[in-house]
Amino acid sequence: MRPGIWVILIAALLDIMSMGIVFPILPILVKEFTGSDQSAGFWTGILVSLWAVLQFLCAPAIGCLSDRYGRRPVILVSTAGMALGWVLMALAPNLGWLLIARAIGGVTSATGTAIFAYMADVTSPEGRARAFGLVGAAFSVGFIAGPALGGLLGQFDPQLPFWVAAGLSAAAFLFGLVVLPESLKLENRTTFIWAKANPIGALQLLRSHRELTGLATVSFLLNSAHQIFATVLVLYAGHRYGIGPFGVGVLLAMASLLDLVVQGVLVGRVAKWLGDRPTMILGLTGGACGLLIMGLAPTVVLFATALMPNAMWGLAYPTMQSLMSRRVSESEQGQLQGANHSVASIAGSVAPFFFGWVYSMSVGTVPGLAFMIAASIVFLAALTGVFIGRSAAKLPSPAE
Repeated sequence: MRPGIWVILIAALLDIMSMGIVFPILPILVKEFTGSDQSAGFWTGILVSLWAVLQFLCAPAIGCLSDRYGRRPVILVSTAGMALGWVLMALAPNLGWLLIARAIGGVTSATGTAIFAYMADVTSPEGRARAFGLVGAAFSVGFIAGPALGGLLGQFDPQLPFWVAAGLSAAAFLFGLVVLPESLKLENRTTFIWAKANPIGALQLLRSHRELTGLATVSFLLNSAHQIFATVLVLYAGHRYGIGPFGVGVLLAMASLLDLVVQGVLVGRVAKWLGDRPTMILGLTGGACGLLIMGLAPTVVLFATALMPNAMWGLAYPTMQSLMSRRVSESEQGQLQGANHSVASIAGSVAPFFFGWVYSMSVGTVPGLAFMIAASIVFLAALTGVFIGRSAAKLPSPAE
């Protein structure tokens, strides 16, 4: 494996670990500011949605900037901005300041856009499912250590996880500054065009390729369902199973460990055996089954057991990304990742608010309803993949 790949995976690990640390404690901090489970669920959804709205607005421009100036400067600016956002969240004295700090983090949190484009730069089309799986595995390692550490630190001081997250983002910045090489060749760079660098313009790329539109729909549904964990898991686990931040951190660490195995070890092998499209559909089906069991689970042991089938959705995203990356030229990889980021951001804008509302309405009657709805969304994504992925798998790439 090329040295640059190791460097980008380490940068991804540090950056995602900084986000994982705050997951177990953010809803609890919001609850301290708002005073109730119902209000905490609503405002946690708002905070997660705000982050995603700003990513939607900014990611296309950042993706196009990475096509023009390279991936390295985008990654450096992003990690520095994330560090600033975490510092401000640590210092926030009330909900209003927390919203401002979250907004700053959302504007600068485009690391994923540049990282996936970086991996597309340095791998062949047929090797991208494995490469994108390695990025997912690096994210998983960050979520293994991050939530567990965040839950532990949060028992001492609710602000402490934010300070540690800021330190990790700063470490990612320094690491990239010193050792990260540029991946985008000069001959593959494109002119920055504002018409492509806004959300509507970025989505035109997806609309210009029929098969990309379908795969983007799968991405939207999958990313929507994934927001269930960031929005209501902490509150749901505390209400239904009586576990605190550390217990939730352990659950998230378990989920990430399973995801690490799936994306770091299995996805390349399964995709080579079955092909990208069947692997994507298999992963979506398993993920939906896991979510359904979580919503019905009467005990935390059964909930934890459901993490195993749920982890199969780690097969879906790398193969979906691989199918999409084959449909555009090398000079459009950054624009594609910006468009993908916009799709994920739309999901991240709407779904947290929706799941937070569902939880606040159903917590006293059917507390697992939000997980059941998330399961139906992933089942719909699998059905969409059955019809759309077939045509995407058959079409030749622009380079062929």
